[in-house]
Amino acid sequence: MKKRYEMKVLTVDTIAKETIEMTLYQPEISQQTVPGQFLHLLVPGFTLRRPISIAKVHPKEGTVTILFKIVGDGTKALASYHPGMNVDVLGPSGNGFSIEDVKEGERILLVGGGIGVPPIYHLARRLSEKNVELVAVLGFQSKDYVFYEDAFKEIAETYVVTNDGSYGHQGFVTHVFPEVGKFNQYFSCGPLPMLRAVTTELKDTTGKVSLEERMGCGVGACMACVLPTVDNSYKKICSDGPVFSAQEVIL
Repeated sequence: MKKRYEMKVLTVDTIAKETIEMTLYQPEISQQTVPGQFLHLLVPGFTLRRPISIAKVHPKEGTVTILFKIVGDGTKALASYHPGMNVDVLGPSGNGFSIEDVKEGERILLVGGGIGVPPIYHLARRLSEKNVELVAVLGFQSKDYVFYEDAFKEIAETYVVTNDGSYGHQGFVTHVFPEVGKFNQYFSCGPLPMLRAVTTELKDTTGKVSLEERMGCGVGACMACVLPTVDNSYKKICSDGPVFSAQEVIL
């Protein structure tokens, strides 16, 4: 059973259009979470908790940073929180990215789209400790939505792609794959159409994908996040994932 915490809000910042970065204090979560996991936040006045992925942790400081996009009344209310307030949280939840099979010296491709970028950044920081070569491709709607570019550039060869070409490369993340060159395996998180395109383009390469965008209740009750697998069974993204082998699921 997931543990419940009261996490203190330390900072709340708007880092891109409709995009909020919130740093929370909770030492236990900061020390046990793995990339790809999420927190299940309760916003007073709303029945369902909000599953929000973890962007980074600082175990020594006891902090956890989350990012979310304002898309409705619940996230709008969460964005109104200020330092000193507490957030009711369950977590860390979900099965994250497994990196045990990543070997020293490998070249790893990281692909993030929109609000799928935060868990990829958490993963990038963890992978940077394994002495591997990282290349990141980050996709956004437009220049106004771009975030974490400089943070990625500190640890990875980084490409930014915008749909309208207002910043970086124009088009979709797959359009820059020819520039990336060879790599050993990939990790990706983002909107479902992006993940479909990535897994199709890289069908012959080992990869892992996070489908955290598809989660509803976050506890396996609403059945909104069920998806089929190649062995004719079904998985719940929130409880069986959100991370899966790209060769395991049908997107």
